[in-house]
Amino acid sequence: MSNRNWFYASEGQQKGPLPETQLRDLITRGMVGADTLVWTEGMAGWQKAGEIPGLVPSAGAPPAFPQAGGPPPVVASGSYSGGALSADFPIWGLFGRSLLMFIGQILVIPAPWTATGLYRFAIPYIRVPGRPHFAFTGQPLDIWWVFIVLGLLTYAGAANSNIVTLLSLLLQGFLSWMIVRWIIGHLSSSGQDLPISFKGSPVAYVGWYVAMVVSAITIIGWAWVLTAWMRWICRNIDGTRREVSFNASGIEVLWRTIVFTIACGFLIPIPWVLRWYGNWFVSQFALTERGAYAGQ
Repeated sequence: MSNRNWFYASEGQQKGPLPETQLRDLITRGMVGADTLVWTEGMAGWQKAGEIPGLVPSAGAPPAFPQAGGPPPVVASGSYSGGALSADFPIWGLFGRSLLMFIGQILVIPAPWTATGLYRFAIPYIRVPGRPHFAFTGQPLDIWWVFIVLGLLTYAGAANSNIVTLLSLLLQGFLSWMIVRWIIGHLSSSGQDLPISFKGSPVAYVGWYVAMVVSAITIIGWAWVLTAWMRWICRNIDGTRREVSFNASGIEVLWRTIVFTIACGFLIPIPWVLRWYGNWFVSQFALTERGAYAGQ
């Protein structure tokens, strides 16, 4: 392994790659110890440096199992277990960024920057099991025209035409699909892009979008449509070692949304209920081992 590059974990972060000679120098200087997690190509997962034969003086261990690809995520337990996501958004930061996004859409031109700013701000506050330092790497100019068109579509109602309204609805659904695909495709962990993507059909996505809008006439039915839509989106996230699930029920979505809407009507509580609703919504997503969640 002397000609291979190594990664090691330090203070919960992944360091490297670096040549084995440099890694051995760190070991000699005591900066990498026998209990430090290390990884190189050909190993099945992170192992303690002391378990790698010949790497740390007077240390021995069973040989590694072969596996191609990049290093797996560093986790303290060495496992890749599932669990629920969680979030702890700062009240004023989330409110301020959300307000800027709303203003940006109204003004149209700033929309790509205000929307991307919200995503880049909020996503690092989401905690994903086995994915430290979660982040969003998308840039405002990646799909700038999508946000510009969405901003312009907010004024489509002024045309007072059923045909224009219908076409606007379909176009909004398609543009929403592009944004979802863009966000999922630009997530990272510990500074490395995650190899995941959204494979849902744009036609099916637009169908869900339209169903969501139409279900609003039932007053309460939209909540069940939304939960089914979220589960469909989760099923179409590709490239993950674990399945993504959405566990909220329609009634849970309904009553929380009603409370959120009523509180927003009083204006002053908006920052607090926005954080409350956002934290809860994120917590309804979870990661499970493949085959462990029958609904997926």
